[in-house]
Amino acid sequence: MTMNFNDGVPFDPGFVQHISAIIPNIQYVYSDLEKYRNFGQKKMQFKMVFPNMEKLINNYIGFYAGCILWAKAIKTLGDKPITNNFCCGGEYNEEETLQEVRFLKEFLEVLPHDVKYYIGSNYTINSHDIKILDYYEEFLKINQGFINAEKTSDLKVPENIPVKCDANKIFEKVEEVIETGKLYELKELLS
Repeated sequence: MTMNFNDGVPFDPGFVQHISAIIPNIQYVYSDLEKYRNFGQKKMQFKMVFPNMEKLINNYIGFYAGCILWAKAIKTLGDKPITNNFCCGGEYNEEETLQEVRFLKEFLEVLPHDVKYYIGSNYTINSHDIKILDYYEEFLKINQGFINAEKTSDLKVPENIPVKCDANKIFEKVEEVIETGKLYELKELLS
């Protein structure tokens, strides 16, 4: 592990640089589809953007897995201060805190239909991804959006979230995906 935690532990180890806001991106895809009157053009447009949308979703779910894993790993460091937690000191609003993860869960329910409609292919949502979204929603709730997370000991990781490895392996994998941007690889560390 080459990360240095002498002066505290970063709230975000570097994940955010590899994601872009999922709600506006998905909304943009669908509003862009509305510009086309011809169904053939809509099909072609959806077919073109679908691989990027799928990559965005995969990386986002990897980001959620990474947040849980990061919390689990940094809790092993003792009572270290958490740095750059932009949520700390705010007011907890459950609806706002869970908006993004709930949006993604609802979107994944309709995505197979849209893929069938626009591309004509069968598409199945990975049940492991849905579990990760459920875990992340629970993680956000019990931490109340991280408004009180000043130290590593303030973080809570639900007992029912099965992590496949120890803290050192998590730190190694986090460093790796921060370099590569392949956040989706973090999903494999949760059962």
